[in-house]
Amino acid sequence: MSIDDHPLTDPALSAVGDPAVRPRLAAATEELIDGLVARPWGQASPSVYETGRLVTFVPWLSGHAERVRFLLETQRPDGAWGAPDDGYAIVPTLSATEALLSVLAAPDGARADGAAVAHAAVRALAAVSARMCGPSAPALDLPDLPAVELIVPALVERINASLQSLRERPVPGLEVWAGYALPLPAGMDSAKLDLVRSLLASGADVPQKLVHALEIAGPAAAGLPDLSPEPTGTIGASPAATAAWLGHGPVEPSSPARWYLETVVAEHGGPVPCGFPLTVFERGWVLAWLARADVPFAVPPELVLSLTTPLGPLGTSAADGLPADADTTSGALYALALLGAPHPPDALHAYELDAHFCTWQGEDGASITTNAHVLEAFGQYMTARGDALDGADAARYAASARKAARWLRGQQAPDGSWLDRWHASPFYATACAAVALAGFGGPESGGAVAAARRWVLDAQREDGSWGHWEGTAEETAYAVQLLLLTGGIPDTGTLRAVGRACPLLLRSLAAPDDDAEPAMWHDKDLYRPAAIVRAAVISALALAGAATDFR
Repeated sequence: MSIDDHPLTDPALSAVGDPAVRPRLAAATEELIDGLVARPWGQASPSVYETGRLVTFVPWLSGHAERVRFLLETQRPDGAWGAPDDGYAIVPTLSATEALLSVLAAPDGARADGAAVAHAAVRALAAVSARMCGPSAPALDLPDLPAVELIVPALVERINASLQSLRERPVPGLEVWAGYALPLPAGMDSAKLDLVRSLLASGADVPQKLVHALEIAGPAAAGLPDLSPEPTGTIGASPAATAAWLGHGPVEPSSPARWYLETVVAEHGGPVPCGFPLTVFERGWVLAWLARADVPFAVPPELVLSLTTPLGPLGTSAADGLPADADTTSGALYALALLGAPHPPDALHAYELDAHFCTWQGEDGASITTNAHVLEAFGQYMTARGDALDGADAARYAASARKAARWLRGQQAPDGSWLDRWHASPFYATACAAVALAGFGGPESGGAVAAARRWVLDAQREDGSWGHWEGTAEETAYAVQLLLLTGGIPDTGTLRAVGRACPLLLRSLAAPDDDAEPAMWHDKDLYRPAAIVRAAVISALALAGAATDFR
């Protein structure tokens, strides 16, 4: 059956065929590309965890009152912060709780909003004690967030110190908590935190990945002599790590780290994101997804240059202050190959293990999406170079691609989905893996791709959306991309599923609201890379338009 034979008169498909959609997509794409240039550090949602650390560490920094207000306004009715899953909520909730206690302990803690801060702290302590760290709290299924095993005990330690201090300096409303000591969540201890702190105190070299969470070091983080700011002023690509390194004392006006923080604070008027800047990561994903979906756009030369310049023997990192990694490197290489500027993927061999590719050297665990992106980087480079590729290189790249594809197939869940350590939603991981396998996994990947398609079609919600906790435009965009990039000419069932999804995507295109949907990307806290999510929505709509023939 050809695309012209499909019954496109179904009401669910009417939004997809709207002739007004194409110019709206073009305008949204142009705005997105302009935003990459205008905001070179990237676009990421504010983090409760990271904002709480600035409230505690640098109350002198501009925007302090706005950060406190952000914590008060984002507290959930149940007293916690963050995602509805308590495993994801524990890090932001502990950070916000400790930050509010630090505000109450400050000399100006009795200011006009002191009662509101105290009330929020009481609600937070009740939530933490009952559901996360109390003696009868249920065991948490902690997600694979970076440094969670260090961050949680460090925050519990600080909260307990604040609760002990309430004995000497009572705060109205918190009397019952004076002297209370939160236990660690079931199954967690502080052994690794103690080891890391001993390493830092010894003067040994600090692994670059650890610097991203330097704030867990406590007072030892302040002015650590072996660390110096990156050219952007950051320590560890993290506002919290940078604030901890600056410490509480007076900061010279010329301090690059101080001005890094001031720059980040200005992004959201007080609150701050997790990892920042995220230039290469953001640009690689946005440009690759648009190009893969055949979205027409003009590529400013500086965007291509920003992907090629950082590439070195180990590839590139997501941001200044982080180690190079295979995921960001693959994203940059895949984008360059799609944009007609293919760069040899040899750096990825530094991350090649016996059965798969690691995200960074010494990684504890493995990533589905990293291996999917590695597969795309090798596959698209070989496609772009074609017969011009040296035979020995072609054989080596093909072997690496087969390794990544084989490992991905072996990691698929029985229901056809995948789940990854860099995103809370299985729709992201499943789309990444299925699209990569469909494009470059060979005929032996056909069964895995078909199983992923069945899983996605079965998982569509009644309102036409897809989502893990709730239906979201982001996850719906991933599902639509999977369906339209993996199955050849779409059948009627696929088109109807896509048609039911498009009204939500069109609403998101017309009025994107970064606060309306949950943050789902993994860092120390969940975050939302707004430009990347926007690119996913635009790409999904462009693919839907091609499938149903926008006129």
